[in-house]
Amino acid sequence: MNRQAQAVVLLLLGGAVIRASLTDLYLNYVKEGLRPFLIAAGLLLVVAAVMTLWYELRPAAPSPAPADPAGPDDHADHGHGHHEPRVGWLLILPVLGLLLVAPPALGSYAAGQAGTALSSQQRPSDYPPLPDGDPVQVSVLDYASRALFDKGASIGDRRVRLTGFITAGPNGQPILARMVLSCCAADGRPVKLGMTGDVPGGLADDTWVEVTGRYSDRIARDPVNDAEIPYLDVESWRQVPAPKRQYE
Repeated sequence: MNRQAQAVVLLLLGGAVIRASLTDLYLNYVKEGLRPFLIAAGLLLVVAAVMTLWYELRPAAPSPAPADPAGPDDHADHGHGHHEPRVGWLLILPVLGLLLVAPPALGSYAAGQAGTALSSQQRPSDYPPLPDGDPVQVSVLDYASRALFDKGASIGDRRVRLTGFITAGPNGQPILARMVLSCCAADGRPVKLGMTGDVPGGLADDTWVEVTGRYSDRIARDPVNDAEIPYLDVESWRQVPAPKRQYE
């Protein structure tokens, strides 16, 4: 692959990064706060590609031809360049994949392959009271943390509302999950919640639901990493569309 082809690939990659960053597509791969850095990186790639193309395609300055004592036979292959390895063009496949077929956010398959991100062996923390409201909207991570580390003391008998996707639990029953990121999708880990009471039934994996319920002291074990999975006593639920920000 020559420099011009490399510049074209760089241009496409920068354009793909900018396109993803200016839409909600980037939320499938990184945390929301990284958007400015992605835009800056995409612009740098585009600028580098444009400068490389300009340098390669600019007219060459004329120079006097040196005396050539060699005969015409010595330049029989004049005008025939050396071919670069074509395998370099495979680098464009990930770029086309991002532009044409964007992979979805992590879901039930990723949750089933990884252990829950919370472990009761971590040091408990003091949690502030829940905000006003009945029910109060909380994240899956916030509820699971309070249920495990605070034993539900900061929840009490309050009704809470959570949103997550359905995935299969340790006993094959549906559980509620949400992926959490430290930086990007590569380090995504699931937070899992078991459910009792009015458990959503008949739903396929990756179906998003909003559940309302109260704290349950029931605990299960995650078969992947043997960490504890807290439970929620569900009073009601409804199916909802996937949120714009699927990660916590």
